[in-house]
Parts: sequence; structure tokens; C-alpha cells
Amino acid sequence: MKIIVIGATHAGTFATQQILTEHPEYDVTVYERNDNLSFLSCGIALWVGDNVSDPNKMFYSSPDALAALGATMRMEHNVTAIDPVARTITATNLISGETLTDHYDKLVFTPGSAPVIPPLPGIQSDRVFLCKNWADAKKLHDNAEHINSAIVIGAGYIGAELAEQYALSGKKVTLIDAFDRVLAKNFDQDITDRVEQLYTDNGTHLALGQKVTGFTTTGKDITVTTDQGTYTADIAVLAVGFRPRTELLRGQVDMLANGAVITDAYMQSSRPEIFAAGDSAAVHYNPTGQDDYIPLATNAVRQGILIGKNIAAPTEKYLGTQASSAVALFDRTLASSGLTAAGAAARNIPVATVTIEQNYRPEFMLTTTPVVASLTWDPTTHQVLGGAFYSAHDVSMSANMISLAIQTKMTIETLAMVDTFFQPNFDQPINWVNAVAMAAVEKAKEAAPAL
Repeated sequence: MKIIVIGATHAGTFATQQILTEHPEYDVTVYERNDNLSFLSCGIALWVGDNVSDPNKMFYSSPDALAALGATMRMEHNVTAIDPVARTITATNLISGETLTDHYDKLVFTPGSAPVIPPLPGIQSDRVFLCKNWADAKKLHDNAEHINSAIVIGAGYIGAELAEQYALSGKKVTLIDAFDRVLAKNFDQDITDRVEQLYTDNGTHLALGQKVTGFTTTGKDITVTTDQGTYTADIAVLAVGFRPRTELLRGQVDMLANGAVITDAYMQSSRPEIFAAGDSAAVHYNPTGQDDYIPLATNAVRQGILIGKNIAAPTEKYLGTQASSAVALFDRTLASSGLTAAGAAARNIPVATVTIEQNYRPEFMLTTTPVVASLTWDPTTHQVLGGAFYSAHDVSMSANMISLAIQTKMTIETLAMVDTFFQPNFDQPINWVNAVAMAAVEKAKEAAPAL
């Protein structure tokens, strides 16, 4: 069987590995526009802040490794057209300029995403940087020691981490976002208020609730203009989000409104011979039961593996995702899984929510520190729909516990009584996850109609 893989970051790399592990006799050709693959872009901010031992370790595979499994590697080849009827692709060799046509029996479509670049005046300046791939990472790392100030546009995970690293290295930082809170899509205000205070305490100027309208570059700096003011720095970094890179299949397969390819539980598109995964594909979001666009490496890896398991025939179903994630900012851990109250409101989903704060371990220990824990649930079924945690203690694994609760359709009553260990070094007799679920149960009782 002839398989063509378009794109080899997370999903394409894992799909190729899995296909050739299970079917070493298959003819697999990988087309990748870059000269590298499998770059862990989530480490860019850490590298900029000199927290990476070796940047070459930020790749978990290589063209040679996939070739050793049996893949034909077409690096620095840009696929320019797909003909689903003829089952052919057209690609251009970016080095020689040569154009070629190749045939497939099945196509693995994993080109990933592209950074959102608004068509704003002056945005093409050489002082405006992106934060997406290996080339972007090298530019940001190499100029970090030569700048004294930076404007980061976008306060999602990528922008938040980059702004933190610049601040910790003593640079003057401005963080701009159109939302009125940092990490607004990941956490509710009870947590983001605390995070914003950390930025302020570390000298970062927050320009929230502001829309960028243009850029003006001089020989030595750049000025970013918003609908509320102007900000000047040595560089500006654009981190306002990503869009699925799916132009090649537009009109050929079913997609979400933003262009993400919709797949079934076996990662097949509406054309069963075309599989899609990663940032170019939709996910099944378990908290809502709907298809959604959530570009995370964890989703891409699992979807890529599933393509390999299902390439010959539908075999193993996709379990969906809770979009679990975590980030470390200013020595605090933030972790979440599933819906926030704001995310539920944006999707017109009724939820109930509660937040507690308790020390992570007993007060008789020489040290302890508070954990902020929040929980979101369906007020009718009491099914857990989301949770978030914030602490100077490492509470990141708590998001995995909430993820499991959502995936198994656990109720707040069940989560409250789930068996968790107690040991004074690590937690309280009632773990903070149990405790926030207990608080949810009590709140649900208060909200229940009197009989």
C-alpha cells in the first residue's frame, strides 16, 4: 500500500512511526517543507530564557530516524496541490525548484497550523517576530541577549511564557491582549487575577483589553499602537494564536468553520482514504461532546498514533480530549482540564462552579503553601466538566485526575469520594481535588429545589 504523509511535526511523525511499526511492508513517503521535523515548540520560551540544556534535544525524531524505519523522506518539499479524485499530490522541491507528482492509496494529512498574522499596517517589520517553529526559536534565542525590552502580543500560553522569561531576564516587558485577562481561555478570573499580580510584581506592564491596530518601526525600535495607546520596545513578538493549515483540502472534505478537518473516531475524514490529525484537524471535545479546534501536542500525538493503528482498517477509536494543560509562571504552577466557566459561557453551556483554597499539606509541617482549586460541573447531571489549579506547589498532575474524571463521566459526588492517599509530606487527609469536589457537592445541595 502506498501512503503519503504531508507534514511531519507531531502528528505526522507519530503516524509515520506507527504505520511502519505495524506495517513495515508499506510504501510510506513523507513530504515536509522544513529541513527538520518533530520540533517541540512548547520549549521555545524556555530556550529563550536559557532553561534548555541542549536545543538539539528539542527534537524527538529526525529524518534519518524515520528513514531507518523505511520511510522515503522528501524534506524541503512543499506540497502545492492535492487531487483527491486521482489520488495524487503535486509538490515542489524548495532547493531545486523541481515539481513532481506522486500517487497515494491513502493520504495522511498532517501539515499542522500556521500562526495568525493579522493584516495590520507595519506588521511585516523585521522587528516583529513569530514564535512557532525552529527558525523562529533560533531568532528569538539569538537576539534575546541583545535586547533590553520586548512587547509580547497575545497572552495565551505561548505569549504568557515568553513574557515571563523576558521579565525574569530583566527586560522591560509589555504584554498585550485583546481579552481583558491573561490566559483568559485557560483559566477563570479567580486564578488569572493572581497571575496578573505576578506579572505586575515582576515589572511587566499589562495592556489588556486592547486591540493592536498597527506597527511603526524606526532604526532602533518598534512602536505598537493599540486602540488605547502606544508602546515602544526593541522588538515585538506576535503570539495571537494559530489557524489550521488546510487550504489544500478546502472544498474536498468536511471542515469546521475555521478550516479544521473533521474526522470520525478512526481519524478518517469525510473521504475515508484521507486521514487527518494534529493542528490541521478538529478534535472531539469530551466536556461538550462536540467537535472543536484545540491545537495541542498531546492531541496531535494521540491522533497520529491512531492513524497508524487504523491505516489498514478501522480498529481503535479516538477517545476524545479534555484539552488538559499546564504551565509554570514565576515559580507557580497552573494546570487545567476541561471547561472553565468562561469557556462554557462562550459555548452557551450551563455550568456550576466553585473555588476553594487550602494548604496542600498539614500546618504542622515546617512549610506548606496554599492551593487554589476550582471545579466546573453540569448543574443537572452533576457530571464533572472541568477543573483548574494554582499553587507554588506542583499541582500539575491534578489536571490529569480531572481529565480522567471527565473522560469517565464522573459526577462531583463520585470525585469527592475517590480514594486518594494521605501522607503529611504530600497532602492533607482530604486531598485538594477531593476537597473541591466536596465543596461542589455542598453547593449543588444548596442550589437544589426544596422538596
